[in-house]
Amino acid sequence: MIGRRELLRNAASAAAFAATSGGLVARAFAAGAKPPEWSNWSGSVRFTPAEKTAPATLAEVRAAVKRAATAGRSVRAIGSGHSFVPLCETNGLQLVTSRLRGIESIDATKREAWILGGSKLYQIGEPLRKAGLALSTMPDIDRQALAGSIATGTHGTGRGIGGLSSYVSGLRLVLASGEPLECSPDKSPEIFRAAQVSLGALGVITHVRLALEPAFRLRERIWTTGFEACMAQLESHIASNRHFEFFWFPDPSAFVRTPTSPPKDVCSLKTLNPTSEPRDYERWDDPDQTRGERVGPSDAIFATPRDVAFNEIEFALPAERGPDCVRELRKLMLTKHKDVLWPLEYRTVKPDAAFLSPEYGRATVTISAHQPAERPYRPYFDDVEAVFRNHSGRPHWGKLHQMNAAQLAKLYPKWDAFLRVRAQLDPKGVFLNPFLRRVLGPSA
Repeated sequence: MIGRRELLRNAASAAAFAATSGGLVARAFAAGAKPPEWSNWSGSVRFTPAEKTAPATLAEVRAAVKRAATAGRSVRAIGSGHSFVPLCETNGLQLVTSRLRGIESIDATKREAWILGGSKLYQIGEPLRKAGLALSTMPDIDRQALAGSIATGTHGTGRGIGGLSSYVSGLRLVLASGEPLECSPDKSPEIFRAAQVSLGALGVITHVRLALEPAFRLRERIWTTGFEACMAQLESHIASNRHFEFFWFPDPSAFVRTPTSPPKDVCSLKTLNPTSEPRDYERWDDPDQTRGERVGPSDAIFATPRDVAFNEIEFALPAERGPDCVRELRKLMLTKHKDVLWPLEYRTVKPDAAFLSPEYGRATVTISAHQPAERPYRPYFDDVEAVFRNHSGRPHWGKLHQMNAAQLAKLYPKWDAFLRVRAQLDPKGVFLNPFLRRVLGPSA
């Protein structure tokens, strides 16, 4: 059996990411070798591109995109392959961004940094910390590429904390023409709002300017309680902590090593709050790490290492619908889907203004459901999605769902504005693929 924190670890090792993300192998493909089949980290997406290249400079990105577009090939950029949906799928050019990494410049006075889009989130924290700065938030996993995290609306948790893209203050893209474009709230603002969460449909994001804050330390606390006790104190926990989330487990006994079975129907609660504690430490009250705390630099505490592959569905709901929705999902799992043992995850996110952000214009609760990668997920996820839709949910762009453009357009007030920007920047659809035509519309 595995413990709570081990259950919530990421399946892909550094070696696996290197194999799917580029490096020397990708450079060999660029030289003319036929690429092998590509798979995302959970195995839910597999395809073989016609060509694969891993540019290391802006000039190389521009040349690769222009060459593919001239030849009539589609182009899809790939970071860590951490999306569960076929966002990166292409029968044309797969442009691997793993060599476009590093921090280009830091402005400590303005608390901003230009960072290359292929940088993995775990690579950003330490150099920023050495400059006295930090990201305001990070997602639960830090293996994703920065550009991919932005493009899919990746987020952490906290009522006063936006998704990662809401801290973007500038973007540089390579368009289908091969030309570069820079946008910000002051420079081409409509393009900027579309590009903050773009699904990679506008161009290749080569650089991201992030708004930062002074470096800070975090204390993480984890403890367990019954479901009803968690719900009774939910509003208090959300209001009194900078970051709060909980996981509801239908039967935690499946995941613990201890010989005595824990009570069923329990929640694992987690808070993250700034602390002045100078020492780094990790202290657990039980061998399964279900109760305890950690203290350290924010970038070291935000993310949870993961070693178990899974597939996931997540929707963003109006905040006031969160409690009723999680109750409905709990009932569904305790009745129709008793065989599902993996938890529901409940988080909060601040509203933002990116056109396709799931948090656009409303305080948000996100709820996600999971299945191990080796188990079938469709019947369970279909039932979960029906509940989400009944609560006006918007799907996370990188996670599994069945919605199409006609359904999605009703959920986004700036839907048409995004499509106008997309058509303006990529009129021939160089950056589109079958999945994007489904979610954006066949005429997108």
